[in-house]
Amino acid sequence: MNTEIEVKKPKKECKSEDCPFHGTLKVHGRTFVGKVKSAKARKTIVVSWERAHYIRKYERYEKRLSKIQAHVPKCIDVKEGDTVKIMECRPLSKTKHFVVVENESN
Repeated sequence: MNTEIEVKKPKKECKSEDCPFHGTLKVHGRTFVGKVKSAKARKTIVVSWERAHYIRKYERYEKRLSKIQAHVPKCIDVKEGDTVKIMECRPLSKTKHFVVVENESN
């Protein structure tokens, strides 16, 4: 995995094809850091973070929430409330275009 972003390799091993460390999944493009809102689905989490959106009419900022579904490889342990780093990859399903590369809470 050749990227410019600092990412720690997980301690666990997995044999999943959809793993950027032990499989053939390549990551590229955008990188986000957010909080895990839901980890109920199998191999999928929902990551969200707040961003500021400028409203020109009122010359003020408002808070907006961004939510993205991400794939979780078997070698990374994630639960609700954790802070994770996700990176863009090829489409893994209809809604998953990101993969978890690091759990920053540990």
